[in-house]
Amino acid sequence: MKIKTISRSDDDHTRARSGDIQKLHRNLDPSLHPFEKAREYTRALNAVKLDRVFAKPFVGALNGHRDGVYCMAKHPTQLTTFASGSADGEIRIWSLQTQKTIWSSIAHKQFVRGLCFVPYSNSFVSVGDDKVVKLWDGQSSEPSQTYIFKSSFTGVSHHRSNPQFATSSNQIDIWDHTQSEPIQSLSWGAETITTVKFNQTETSVLASAGTDRTIILYDLRTNMPISKSVMALKTNAIAWNPMEAFNFTCANEDHNLYSFDMRNLSKAINVFKDHVSAVLDVDYSPTGQQIVSGSYDKTLRIYNAREGHSRDVYHTKRMQRLFCVQYSMDSKYVLSGSDDGNIRLWKGDASEKMGTTAPRQQASLEYNKALKERYKHMPEIKRIDRQRHLPRRIVSTTKKIHVMTDSRKKKEDNLRKHSRPGAVPFKAERKKHILTVDE
Repeated sequence: MKIKTISRSDDDHTRARSGDIQKLHRNLDPSLHPFEKAREYTRALNAVKLDRVFAKPFVGALNGHRDGVYCMAKHPTQLTTFASGSADGEIRIWSLQTQKTIWSSIAHKQFVRGLCFVPYSNSFVSVGDDKVVKLWDGQSSEPSQTYIFKSSFTGVSHHRSNPQFATSSNQIDIWDHTQSEPIQSLSWGAETITTVKFNQTETSVLASAGTDRTIILYDLRTNMPISKSVMALKTNAIAWNPMEAFNFTCANEDHNLYSFDMRNLSKAINVFKDHVSAVLDVDYSPTGQQIVSGSYDKTLRIYNAREGHSRDVYHTKRMQRLFCVQYSMDSKYVLSGSDDGNIRLWKGDASEKMGTTAPRQQASLEYNKALKERYKHMPEIKRIDRQRHLPRRIVSTTKKIHVMTDSRKKKEDNLRKHSRPGAVPFKAERKKHILTVDE
């Protein structure tokens, strides 16, 4: 005769320590929990409300510059080190850990236009309006190398592995650390190159933007341009995606950002909107999932790389025009430099708790995050999650832009209705701002 018995181990029900919570066994059968979704929705609603309550993104201000901050560079291997350059020619190296200057020098006689660190070392390169390139060895008081050129510089970018860097002026020049003259020069019709950036994955490829509204890609192996795209308005900054070798994002004068695949410049793969003035700088997070942009409208916006509208916007009463933005190397913080002389440190996630968290607290945060993701499409949760208090001038300008956009659409529709079929074709948003592409 076979008898089935219920067998339970004491270890499944006994606490290991007196401070542990009681072990409970739950039956997860949905039929036993008819109000499960209602309870989860209420928890998700409370979680998203608490997120907005605890959303305090501002961490601190780094004071010291006497003039506007117009360029910044983060160290590629050190988490807490970055450099900044101002309009009075001063360069400062900062420690994010202490939020203080660890080195400073009057490096140039005029504007500092560009900074970049040399990978896998403490050296960095600076360029300015005084037609001088300086290579600094760590925190020495004098530059280790000085290169004098015939025209003012607008930007600089260093090669990922070789001792070479590129500068932009009326052309792109490739310099070697050991030579006093450029080893290579590249140009394709632009009067002035406003920015240049090396691809950190496909290390021989670099992108540039010019005052003639062009975006040009070059390959150092062939000493020739790859392709050129002419935009409707000028591009101010370029950032390569660190995880997707062929993708880059450019900040444009028409208030938008455009992501491109370098293999096909005839259309953008994404258009990022919401700014109401020219976008002056852009940077990717090291994960390649987030984009931060700084604009002339005195706001900083953070985007998900796959979405077209910003997930968060930061601003303060005293912050002026933003000319440079950077993500920290751990993707947790954002740095912004403005022409009021301040560098501000922000959290990448406005409501994220700083410091260490207990295991139970971490589990609760992850549970709330999963609930918000599950119910993010619900109207009330979506409204609370997207609600932001913005300055009055931003709100009024946004309304004005919406009216102008609706008027243009209405005019196009009326023109299309009263024209022969096919005379007024539809233009995709990702193509209409790109005028021509040359290969």
